Amino acid sequence: MDKERLIEIANTIMPFGKYQGRALIDLPEEYLLWFSRKGEFPKGHLGELMALTLLIKVEGLDHLVRPLKRQ
Repeated sequence: MDKERLIEIANTIMPFGKYQGRALIDLPEEYLLWFSRKGEFPKGHLGELMALTLLIKVEGLDHLVRPLKRQ
C-alpha cells in the first residue's frame, strides 16, 4: 500500500449508487462488504480502490486515511 493510493482513497468520489458524491473512505463498511459478497466491485481502478478501502476499514485503519482528505 503506497501513499498515493491512500490519498486517492481519501479523495476519490463515489461516482454512482446510494452513496454517490461521498469520498471512498467515507463509504459505510457494510456497503463495501455488499460489493465484496456479490463479487462485483466495479471493473478497473475504481474497483481496486474500493476493495482496498474495504481492507482498510476491516482492519480499523480508516482513521489513518481521513487526514489525507483535501479541504
